[in-house]
Amino acid sequence: MAKLGPTLRLPYSTQFNPTLWEVGHVAWFYDVWIARNPQRHLGLAADPDCPRPEGRLTSADNWYNSSLVKHTTRWDLLLPDLAGTQAYLAASLAETLALLAGEPEDFDHLYFYRLALFHEDMHAEAATYMAQALDIPLPAQLRPWECPLPASVDIALPATTWRLGHEGSDFAFDNELLAHEVPLASFRIDSVPVSWGRFLPAIEAGAVGMPRYLRKEKGEWQALRYGHWETLNLDVAAVHLTWDEAQSWCAWAGRRLPTEAEWEYAVSSAPTFQWGDVWEWTSSRFAPFAGFVAHPYRDYSRFGFEEHRYALKGASRATDPRMAHPKYRNYFTVERNDIHSGFRSCAM
Repeated sequence: MAKLGPTLRLPYSTQFNPTLWEVGHVAWFYDVWIARNPQRHLGLAADPDCPRPEGRLTSADNWYNSSLVKHTTRWDLLLPDLAGTQAYLAASLAETLALLAGEPEDFDHLYFYRLALFHEDMHAEAATYMAQALDIPLPAQLRPWECPLPASVDIALPATTWRLGHEGSDFAFDNELLAHEVPLASFRIDSVPVSWGRFLPAIEAGAVGMPRYLRKEKGEWQALRYGHWETLNLDVAAVHLTWDEAQSWCAWAGRRLPTEAEWEYAVSSAPTFQWGDVWEWTSSRFAPFAGFVAHPYRDYSRFGFEEHRYALKGASRATDPRMAHPKYRNYFTVERNDIHSGFRSCAM
């Protein structure tokens, strides 16, 4: 079980960032896009390269700029200690809130505040991934809670032309645009994500390897959750699964993963479609939609497009509710299993 100590030192991993860097990066993101951004009132029309005054930490741009500071480099930086990082975050938050209080309530003036808030939400959920990967105990109020699922039934949906992607005048991330029509044949899709009760027989049949955080001990299935082996609840959504494990189960069951468009159509058209327990893998590669234009935070989607990633839809129990939206596109590489990922299936 991991004990980080006062320095919060972590072993190197490709799956997460050093703790002090992660927190400092959140504070820097608020500063660089709000307090230090003279064009913040322009919203999407702001020039991301416009000159900025020096920040509250003179080396912050050299430490926390995720577009320039490589992941491998972040582990060797001489960052402020825990107290200094907390002070930086507190000062950034206080200035952000003070500036927000004087802003008109329109899309352009609030755009960067919303972007920075959602960015912090993503990093807060990423902290639960790190805790899972490092066997760090979490108090009950911080753990994603599990809810038993009803029995899954196939929802039959007729052929349609679906508008995939975000449209409207409210906030959207750049990779959600532009909305476009996708023809869909009729299909049948699970009403709920695949539960452990449905998933385990594929392991026992040898069709799926043993997932990273699962074991069978003295005839009992157990899950490793935040440093503790716990009795597995067979009625909850299967979680911490890779894309390949989801694919292997589908091949064993004679089913398939839904596409992004099918998932969106189902969540919007079927009242019995239950989501929000786990991020759900789809069969759709994470790629730009036609007409894609990067927003001022130009690297938000770029690295995802460049790597071999698949889109996940929905939300998990660790996702802030304001982030849970059917149009939102999450994206990870296929081997990730520290994330709160599961899946649902479609009939072949």
